[in-house]
Amino acid sequence: VQLVESGGGLVQAGGSLRLSCAASGLQFSAYTMAWFRQTPGKERAFVASISRGGTTTYTDSVKGRFTISRDNPRNTHFLQMNILKPEDTAMYYCSVPGLNTWGQGTQVSVSS
Repeated sequence: VQLVESGGGLVQAGGSLRLSCAASGLQFSAYTMAWFRQTPGKERAFVASISRGGTTTYTDSVKGRFTISRDNPRNTHFLQMNILKPEDTAMYYCSVPGLNTWGQGTQVSVSS
């Protein structure tokens, strides 16, 4: 199984970014997909997930600002991040929780 993230970058507070995670080596449509984030010295933290049926879950700090979605025919899922805040700065990782599989991460930096 391989997960490849893209879409990170540097943005000003209030801006937007869209992260993508391309998956291979698995039956993509059968799995819940998720995003986590990590800052130096802290544990990796849950951000959002989307079940195989499309049910979404978010950590409280991103509700109303972030949207997770999936495109099963393209084996890809997305994290649309709006109204970004400096505290959203982190390395973002996509994950298949059911397989304990992680991507390499993509850096998101939000300047104030």
